[in-house]
Order: sequence, then C-alpha cells, then structure tokens
Amino acid sequence: MQSGQAWCHGNITRSETEKLLSKAGRDGSFLIRDSESIQGAFALCVLFQKCVYTYRILPNKDKKLSVQSSEGVPIRFFSMLPELVEAYQNPNMGLITHLQYAVQREEELEEEPENKDLPPQLPPRNFPAGEVKDGVAKSCEQGHKGLSETFLMRLQHVDMSTIAEEQQALILDYFRTSVCLDAEQVQNGNHSLPGLKKLTTAICKNLNGEISRVLPALEVCQRALDQQPWPGTGPPPRQIEADSGQSVSVRLEHLNKVLYSLEEKAKNAAFDSVGYERGQRKSLIPPVVFEVKQESLGISTKMFMKVDVEGGKLHITKLKDGPDDKYFAHDKIRQLVKSQKMHAKLVIVVETEKEKILRREFVFDNAKKREGFCQLLQQMKNKHSGKPEPDMITVFVGTWNMGNAGPPHGTSSWFQCKGQGRTQDDTADLIPHDIYVVGTQEDPLGEKEWADAVKSVLRSVTDIHFKQVAVHTLWNIRILVLAKPEHENRISHVCSDSVKTGIANTLGNKGAVGVSFMFNGTAFGFVNSHLTSGSEKKLRRNQNYLNILRFLNLGDKKLNPFDITHRFTHLFWLGDLNYRVDLPNTEAEFMVSRIRQQNYQDLLARDQLSMERTEQRVFLHFAEEEITFAPTYRFERYTRDKYAYTKAKATGTKYNLPSWCDRILWKSYPLVHVVCQAYGCTNDIMTSDHSPVFASFEVGVASQFVSKRDPNNAPQGGIQIMNCKATLLTKSKTKFFIEYHSSCLEKTVRTCEGENTEHLDGSIKVWFGNQVQLTPIISDAEYLLDQHILICVKSTDSDESYGEGCVALRAAQLCYTEFQVALTHHGENTGVLTGGIQLHTSEGKPTEKLYDFIKVEKDDTKGKSGEANKTSAGQVHDVSNPGCMEVSHRNNNVIAKGWSYSLPPKTLPIAAQAGKDSKKSPTGKPPKPACVEASKMFDNPLYGSTRTAPSPGKDQEKNHLLPPEPTFGSKPPEGPPVPTPVPTPRNRSFTYSESKPPAAGAQQKKPVVPSRSQGSASRPPLPAKARPPGSPEPQSLKAKDHRDSSELPSGRR
Repeated sequence: MQSGQAWCHGNITRSETEKLLSKAGRDGSFLIRDSESIQGAFALCVLFQKCVYTYRILPNKDKKLSVQSSEGVPIRFFSMLPELVEAYQNPNMGLITHLQYAVQREEELEEEPENKDLPPQLPPRNFPAGEVKDGVAKSCEQGHKGLSETFLMRLQHVDMSTIAEEQQALILDYFRTSVCLDAEQVQNGNHSLPGLKKLTTAICKNLNGEISRVLPALEVCQRALDQQPWPGTGPPPRQIEADSGQSVSVRLEHLNKVLYSLEEKAKNAAFDSVGYERGQRKSLIPPVVFEVKQESLGISTKMFMKVDVEGGKLHITKLKDGPDDKYFAHDKIRQLVKSQKMHAKLVIVVETEKEKILRREFVFDNAKKREGFCQLLQQMKNKHSGKPEPDMITVFVGTWNMGNAGPPHGTSSWFQCKGQGRTQDDTADLIPHDIYVVGTQEDPLGEKEWADAVKSVLRSVTDIHFKQVAVHTLWNIRILVLAKPEHENRISHVCSDSVKTGIANTLGNKGAVGVSFMFNGTAFGFVNSHLTSGSEKKLRRNQNYLNILRFLNLGDKKLNPFDITHRFTHLFWLGDLNYRVDLPNTEAEFMVSRIRQQNYQDLLARDQLSMERTEQRVFLHFAEEEITFAPTYRFERYTRDKYAYTKAKATGTKYNLPSWCDRILWKSYPLVHVVCQAYGCTNDIMTSDHSPVFASFEVGVASQFVSKRDPNNAPQGGIQIMNCKATLLTKSKTKFFIEYHSSCLEKTVRTCEGENTEHLDGSIKVWFGNQVQLTPIISDAEYLLDQHILICVKSTDSDESYGEGCVALRAAQLCYTEFQVALTHHGENTGVLTGGIQLHTSEGKPTEKLYDFIKVEKDDTKGKSGEANKTSAGQVHDVSNPGCMEVSHRNNNVIAKGWSYSLPPKTLPIAAQAGKDSKKSPTGKPPKPACVEASKMFDNPLYGSTRTAPSPGKDQEKNHLLPPEPTFGSKPPEGPPVPTPVPTPRNRSFTYSESKPPAAGAQQKKPVVPSRSQGSASRPPLPAKARPPGSPEPQSLKAKDHRDSSELPSGRR
C-alpha cells in the first residue's frame, strides 16, 4: 500500500476506521485500509448519511486491483491504488457515493528511545561537501592507523612470556598490518576476517590433530550413556578428520557440544539411578502431619492427620506418633468441603467399612494450612484415581525483569511460590507443578544458559528432570516452557511467535513472545510481554497490547477470524506490563509509608492497569487474582527495603514511583475449571530492580476422547442453537451472518443473513431467527460436555468479523439453556449476542471430574448456630466447585465476565434424558420443567413439612418435583434413598439466575410441626369433621414431599 497517500491507513482496525470517518462527518469521506479477512487485499470505506459502507479491493492473479461494487457495474482493473482512487472520485461508479474527502491518518504515539545512562547528544555540525569527502578518506586512514597503534599499546601491558616466540611474532604481525586489512574488509561489507582466520589457524595448527584424537573417545562415552545406544538405532555419528578443511572454531564448537551432551547424559543417568529403588520409584512426597482441632458437642479436641500421598492413606489419630493401623483409604474419602465463612474450617466426608457416611469437621491453624492439606489430598486422589489420562493439572507461571543482570545462585523461592502475597504452605513445596512457564525481560543470558539454570533449580527442588517444551526469544524478552517427563507425549502442536512494539513497531526492545500447545484435548496459550515504560505513556501501553493481540500468531491457524483471546481454552498473559500507580511525584514518600504499613488499597485504587481494565480499554474479560503484595518496582539492587524512585539523568531527575509493573492475568473459556492458588512476589531475589512474580494455577484439561460405541449403531447427537439476536456497536451499513467453529464439529457452519434493525443509540440489532443444527463428530455426553462453540458474527460485504464469542456446551447439560455472550474484536467490545442452546447426546452418564473432589460450602448464617449445626450434619446447604464460582447471571452485567447462562435447576435429568425431552420444543422456547407443576400440588399442612428424598420405584417419579434451587448439577438419586450427608455427586455447580428471590417484606409462615403420633408415614387421613371447611379430599401419601410451606398456595398456607 502507498503509505505516502493521505487516504492510506495500513492495518488499522475496522473500529478505528469507523471512528475516523464519523469524526470527519461529511458524505463522501473515505479511506483505504488493509483487509482483515484476505491477505493482500484492501478495504475501501466510505461515509454516507452517517453510515460506513465497505467495499473490498481484491487483486487478481496478475496483481491487478478491482473493487467489488454494485451489481450491473462493469468491473475495472487498476495497477495502483492511486489510479483506483482517482477513477472512483467520479460519480456513478457503483459506490454508494463517489469519493470526495480523503481522511488522513492520526499521528501515532511513538515510543521515545530509553537513554538510560547515555550522555546528552551534541548538536549536528555542517561541513562543505568537498571537505566531507576528503575528510572521510583521511579519517578512515587515520582510524585504521590508530586502531593498529591501540592494539600494539595494549600488547605492551600483556605478559607474553608464557607463549612461544613463533606465536608472539604471529600476533605482533597481525596487529601491525592484518588488523587494518580486516577493518577495511568489514567496512566494504566482507565480514569473513581473513587475517584473523589466518592467525588462529597458525596458532592452532596442533589443535586440529588433538581434536581428531580426543573426539572419538568422547563419542564412545556419549553413546554408552544414551538411553538407546548405538548400534542398532542408526548409523554412527560422522567423525571429523584432521584434514576436513573446517575451521578451528567449527571443530571446537562440535567438541563443546559433545562435552556438554556427555555431562548432561551423565547427570540424567545419575538422577535416574537415585530416583529408583529395586525397580520402583522412590516416594517424592513423604507423609505430612497436620495438627487440627475437632469440634464435637462444643468440646474442642486436638487431633493429628497424617497424609500419605504415595500410600493413598489418611490417618486421623489423637497422638502425633499414634498407631498407623487405622486409616481411611483414598477411595473412601468422598469429599472435601471448605467453609466459606471460616477459612480454616474443613469438612471431610468419608465412607466407613459398614458403608456409612461420616461427616467430620476440623479446624486448622490457618487458611494456608487448610489449603496445603487440600492440595495433598487432591494429589493423592489424582495419583490413585486409576484414570489413564489426567483431567486436571497444575501450572506455574512466573515473570521477572532481570534488569540485564544475571540471576543469583538461589532462585528456588520463586518456583516454590514463597515470599509476599498469596503464598502456598510449606507442605505444598513437596508437590511439583506439571508445567512451568517462565517469562523474563531484559534477560542477559542465552537461551541454553537460562534453560539449564531453570532446569537445575527445578531438579534440586522437585528431584525431577523437566523436559523443555519450547523457548522463544525476542531480543532480551524470553519465554521458557518446561513440563514433567510423563507429559511429553501428551503435548503436541507446539507453536511460538513474537511481535515487536518498540520504536515504530520495528525494534524488539519492547514487544511480546508467545508459546502455544495442545495438552491432550485442551489448548494452552502463554504470552510474555514487555510494554512501553514511563508513567505518562499509558496510551502507548494500551496500543502495545492491542498490537500484540492482533499480530501474535499462535494456536490453530484454522481459527483465522479469532484473535488469541478466543483460540485457547486457557490463555495466560504475563510480563513487565509497565503500568504504574498514577499519583503525582510529590506523593512518593506517602506511597512508601503506605507500603511499609502494608496498606495497598489506596495505591491499588490508582493502579493504571486496574483503571484501564475497568474502562474496558485493555485485557477485556481477563482475570487477575487479588494483589496482596508490595509493588515490585523500583527497588535498589541487592535490597528489598528501599525503593529507588528517583533517577538522575542528563535532562533532569526522573521519577519511577513504586508500582506493580509485573503482572499475571488469565482468560479461560466459560464453565471450565481454573483456580489461582498463589499470586505474589519473592523477597530474597535482589539482583534486579524488579522482584520476580509468581502464580500457581489448577486447571481442568480434557483428554483425547475415544468413544466406546459402535459408530454404525451409535445414535446421532446434535447441537441446536436458536433465537440468536446480536446487538452490534457499529455504523457499518451491511448484512450479517454467523459462523460456528469448534473442534467437535464436522465442519464450520454458516447461517443465513440476519434481519437488521437500526436503533437511535447507534447500534444495530440483528435477528437470526432460523434454528441452526450442528452435528458433532462424537455424540457421547462425556465428550460433548467438555467442548465449546466459537461464534463469529461476520459481514456479507467484506467477510470481516464484527465480533467473536464462546458458548460452553456444558451449560446445556440438563435442558434448553439461554445464553448471553459479549462480542469482542481485536480486544474491543463490539456488542452482545443472545440465544438459546439445546444439546442432544447419546445415553450415558458422564464421569465425575477429579477437581470436583474439593468443593466450597456456603455457610447458613441466618439460623442459630445450634440449628445450623443440626442442618449441616444432614446436608450441605450450597456446595460449589471453586473453579466455577465466578458465574455471571443473566440479570447482571454480562460485560464483567463476558458470558452468562440461564442455568436450570439441579433436579432436572442428565444430559442424555434432557436431549430426548427437549426435542418437544423445536421452536426454541425452553421446555417447561417439571418443577413448575410442583406449585400446583400440596398436602395437608397439618402434617408438617412435606419434603423428603425420593422413594424407590414408581414413587420416585412423583416426588422429583422440587422448586428451583440456587445451584444445579446434581444427578437424580437412583435406587433406595440413603440417609447420607454427602454433597450430591455432580459434574459442575453453577449459579441459577432465574429463581426469583422472595418479595421484600413477605413473611413465610412456618409449617405446623406434627406431633410424634403423627410422624408415622402410614397414618390415616384426618376425618372429614376434623378437616377445615372447603378442604379437598386428602391424597394418600406414598412418600413425603419436602417442599417449603412458602410454596403452598396462599389460601393453604
């Protein structure tokens, strides 16, 4: 594109285009930008009657350009864009109006170079042209002469008595004559340095023979240490002969590689021999003992719980060194329920030998101890689950601006999440993460040197030799990904890329590097960025983020309409984002005093990143754990007690106020499991003016599913999406359609054009009324409930995206579900899409996920403590998966989370049955749940509460009618009811937003409690005389119906 033209805007976004044209405000205003859908094509954007019309400019095979305009207008071809613009400035060329006013591009905010310690530049001097030419020749000659004299003077201060006279003569001769010839060669573009090569060859003439003699012996040792030694696995490595003609440097490099490989293989062999004993691997996690208190009848008793992860046992004794003969095996520990009111309280639900369920409550010393205990129990469950593939893993994410200084000897605290903020208990140090992602900025080390250093630290901490998945570097910005050896075959489709955002987006001193890969069936993405520095350059940082979002090429290339925020199940963004605390420089001492008092809230309220996220300018729909640690920049090196917030420069004093520059954020698909277990910074790594930041995550993963059903006999599954309506924030005059993408679909599905309705607020509402049927490749419920549908709203004129979103199939697990998804494009909010989704799956019961082992109980604070204890002994009030608690409701602001669902009550049937029943409502209206009819049924209130567990057999069908509850996900009980306090097994716990709270001021009367004589289930009905007037005939009760009295009709309460 001709960048010199006023109408040429390059790769600006569609939303920026609409803003510029709207600002121009005159009909016929136009500009040309790059097409977002076709590489090498352009988009001609014209303003007419406050609407933007877009026409594609496509090149043919001869690179001739043509405009896709109205039908009936002959197509004209142009060699250059200026010719095309000149032609379409004439009327009646097929456009909505002819081109009249070129809209110029706004000036970009360029980043100034960071002259940290450079002296001020001198003003330029002017010389006549002749003097310049003669001066250059003289200066070159004088420069070469001065170069030779400089080296000869240095040699006079070097002790050369230890080397041979022949070699002394060679060195002196080179620096007298040959060094000047090499300098001339380099100046002329030849960088081979023939003089230096001649010198090194002469000095190392005996080294070639020595290398040829030593190298074969080293290679023999290397093959002996190989896990699959030669012979039998391939030809022997080619040996380098003495007269091979290769330079000494090449041969030394090969020798160095062999020596390093030999050392590494020896270390691995020694580690493997230590890690195994009699063919069995030694325990990596020794038994850990926790001191707790058990509350019983108001009496607190000290207890000791020993967790044996490797043995799969939990010992609970009154003595610390008590007998180990009494324990609960891993398969008898049914549930861990965390109290949300008391952060140190934990309920353990276990099954006894007599198949009785016990619910025991314990109180730890603090919340950190409780978290450490839960992590060890979760590790035990994972280890002994018997599942061939994991459904949850742990990920360590760390970022550190090294300040161009090498790391200290000890960095283990960083990888163990120790320091300030939300840190892990010491017991969690024994649990290694499955994946380690380390991002660095201003990293002075080489890739291999840094990777070896990190591996060495992890080996010393975990006794595991981690495998390198990927490493990618852009100047001094680097990302390194390591994984456990057992996951090596589970990781595939590794991809890496980088984006420069330095001066004019051409320098790599600022920018980002990224790595993506598939872990079985789950897509992971990691981005490490170093954004523009300076407190006043907030807008430039925002633009850096948007550029990285647009141009970082990671993940599945088939998802071309989607940026990286929609391509991955889990996306983690880390780095030195350089957002500052927005306070005046005069508040520096005030900030330091607040930090010493650990009062961070006043400072976080002025954190630029938090404010920009609140205004939805950057990191839309990302999440960040609460910050409870001190600002990580700018410290005096080798101390963490003093902030160096002033810096003397040639232009004056520069202020760098203490700020949280180093951050870790993440964004995951809807309704997937992700929990941040740690977020903080270290205290003991002080070689840089930044402190390293760490975060630990527990994330759910999906396995590569293989259906056990016969594909010829298996019923065909289906996904129905209906009643879709999009509200788009655009001024474009075009038609729209929807594309559905997913790895679970046979192909990408495209809808018909929607019907547009323009509104006064400038938005366009598009109605896609047709029902869309999507065909999954596998119809098993266990597979489909882990899948997501990516939605892209596109225009018909330019085939460009106007918004992307994501819908989780798990939301439609039970029945028809309405969804509301925020649409984004290139990091900007572009509208909202609403609709309904219905899932049809084959028969089958999804297996429970391992991460559902730990749940959160919301304490009932309304009743008295005694009543609460009685109730909790029988059932858990509200249990939620901690990784899915951030559920948006339809009646809340969908922008905050990016999605919401109208989730059904938990008493509805499972997905397979819901798929069948929901076929009765093809119009898109949700089928009327059975719980709606429950309000029409009532029993004699004199018989007390009529709510109980379902009875077996036919009675079970009549007693499944329950009112909507705040959460859902429970499976209907099968067989005879068991009086168990165990939280009902489920796949997920979500918040149900359709249930209406009771009206303010409404009083709910308590039901009359029956006397003991009336407590029998087989009691006869009341005689007619004893019944109130107008009462209907009583119905025989086959089982109690435990409904609240508030559900009875008002006349019967």
